[in-house]
Amino acid sequence: MLPQPGPGVLFQPLPDGAVLLDTASEVYFGLNSVGARIWQLLQPAGHTVDDLCTALGAEFPEVDPARLRKDVSDLLASLASEGLVFPAETRDAAPLAGHAA
Repeated sequence: MLPQPGPGVLFQPLPDGAVLLDTASEVYFGLNSVGARIWQLLQPAGHTVDDLCTALGAEFPEVDPARLRKDVSDLLASLASEGLVFPAETRDAAPLAGHAA
């Protein structure tokens, strides 16, 4: 399953991409237009990386599927390392900030 956005992460679209802000850690993360589209495709929960790559492949048919998958995987790994996304089962199991467990 695809990772899900962290509970305090805000998404702000821009003309040429987007900016993510983790309100808890104050981490800013810039996305180009493709990265912004990947972020938008993280929902709904339950979709897989294959589902995401299929949707992106339909939008960007000129991109080699292997390259697209690598770029998606690299971005998701970067977002995870910054604490902006979490595996669906981890995020669902963790209490939200300010809420009792």
